[in-house]
Amino acid sequence: MTHLYLMPGMAANPSIFEYIALPEDRFVIHLLEWQMPKPKETISDYAKRMTAFIVHDNSVLLGVSFGGVLVQEMAKHISLKKLIIVSSVKSKYELPRRMKLSRKLKLYTILPTRLIEDIDKLAKYAFGETVKDRVALYQKYLSMNDRHYMSWAVKEMVCWDQEESDPSILHIHGDTDRVFPIKYIDNCVTIPGGSHIMVITKYKWFNENLPQLIEND
Repeated sequence: MTHLYLMPGMAANPSIFEYIALPEDRFVIHLLEWQMPKPKETISDYAKRMTAFIVHDNSVLLGVSFGGVLVQEMAKHISLKKLIIVSSVKSKYELPRRMKLSRKLKLYTILPTRLIEDIDKLAKYAFGETVKDRVALYQKYLSMNDRHYMSWAVKEMVCWDQEESDPSILHIHGDTDRVFPIKYIDNCVTIPGGSHIMVITKYKWFNENLPQLIEND
């Protein structure tokens, strides 16, 4: 049996994986959740703390968006069968210009308050889109909106300083991703029409293709 651990994206809860279903005779799915960061905790230290939730050897770790950044940091502390990121980045060089600008001008210090106060803004930042009649959907998936968490998460995302990516990472990315535009992304499995929230909207693709992608060396 392969144990697959799933980490949601920024501000999101594990319900984003509610439609992911893999053959139960070969895979066991474990859902990870964001924990409250400690004061001044680095993403490296946070990731090391999160590895306590990986209780099986030779597991597969998959992270979405900022969760993809986190699982890369976690993988530096544990041995894995495979590391997968979805709708994410492998180094600071794949970040879009607006995030690099936010880092340079330290705009990330004022952004979290706006995101917490406006669900549409949070949805646009976390999901790459905002649609008025889908606010209930956003509220369902984006429940981790604590001010301390958001301040930490936004800063750690835009200030992530990874220079080189792990060549063994399996990167799955949509060609219509607005948060991390594919023009900045190298070496990935591209999903046509896949948006930043394709783990929800393109779940059938994941259910059909993940088993083979995981089991292929």
